[in-house]
Amino acid sequence: MSEHGPSAGHLHPSPPAAGCPLTLPTRRERPLDPPGSLTRLNGTAPLHRLRYPDGHVGWLITRHSLVRSVLADPRFSARSELKRVPAPRPGADPFIGEPALPGWLVDMDRPEHTRIRRPLSGRFTMRAVDRLRPRVQEIVDDHLRAMRETGPPADLVASFALPVPSLTICELLGVPYGSRAGFQRASAVLFSLEVTAEQAAEAMAELDALLLDLVRHRHRHPSDDLLGKLVADGGLGDQEIAGLGVLLLTAGHETTAGMLGLGTLALLTHPGQLAALRADPGLLPGAVEELLRYLTIFHFGVPRTPLEDVELEGRLIRAGESVTLSLPAANRDPEAFDDPDVLDVTRRARGHVAFGYGMHQCVGQNLARAELEIGLGALVSGFPGLELAVPVEDVPLAADSGFYGVHALPVSW
Repeated sequence: MSEHGPSAGHLHPSPPAAGCPLTLPTRRERPLDPPGSLTRLNGTAPLHRLRYPDGHVGWLITRHSLVRSVLADPRFSARSELKRVPAPRPGADPFIGEPALPGWLVDMDRPEHTRIRRPLSGRFTMRAVDRLRPRVQEIVDDHLRAMRETGPPADLVASFALPVPSLTICELLGVPYGSRAGFQRASAVLFSLEVTAEQAAEAMAELDALLLDLVRHRHRHPSDDLLGKLVADGGLGDQEIAGLGVLLLTAGHETTAGMLGLGTLALLTHPGQLAALRADPGLLPGAVEELLRYLTIFHFGVPRTPLEDVELEGRLIRAGESVTLSLPAANRDPEAFDDPDVLDVTRRARGHVAFGYGMHQCVGQNLARAELEIGLGALVSGFPGLELAVPVEDVPLAADSGFYGVHALPVSW
């Protein structure tokens, strides 16, 4: 076994592991499950030859243990200039194959990644997030009170799932919530699979301008919010702080909003699990982990590129061959989770890779967990008659975004 991860047996150079290279499966047979042709790959081999949209033949890794191993292996680079997207996404063209934008630590390796992430190290710890919980509870309660007063039916996304994490991350960063319409629209464009390269570049420029203006304002008017603290620390340049702010702002509300909406849909379509949560609120923290595992909204996977030839499971991954790590398949791996296609809020689901793994694991994961626990807990307890207001097949799914979720969730109570 290599010190960097599992390997065994005789090395084979790069011909396909079995037959022709596959294309990334993206068509879902059921709205809450990854494509069956994707999860079934775990029963055949841990890694598979994958043809990318540009014609490059690289690799797809689906096994949970191997996904974690690669994500923790410094021989596999996260640098954006080496990445390829595994599914067609024209909006990624301005950013993939190019050096990382200032502050975008998700597209960097050490030491740059460490330098950018270090100033955040104390801002998203469990202790720091615990101090934010009362304010998150207020935000949740305010939005559910307004939804109740307006009366059914309601779009849970517009009334609750989107504004709660948006307001939370705005207050944490120091972004005026009044600008939410603009940054939410630009963020949706940025993560869309259907926009052009020009539209994505314009959205990024708009977001960067918003954050850079706020950063420059902090030089003249210091503040206690995260942008103000980053400026006061002096370790990062203005463009880096602005870029980091864009990353935290966009990912910080898109992902949690997606999980609040899709998690509610999952509970409403699994009434036994919803009843178990109502009967025992103590299950809630574990239920959040199980929903993160079961739904895995980062649905196309994580790209990595080996900087040198690497042996994995007896296969030779050559330097420069793109590797896609399928988080949904890893979280449905029967070697890691019993009955992985079953939603079970009593399951011990810790160890999932919904937030990634290794040094690039989501910096905001503790905040996301708190928002999900508080938000879903208040929704489940405060709306005992909550139900879908439309047939489940009429719920508009966000399969056209890099983050899976629902565009709207009509509910009644």
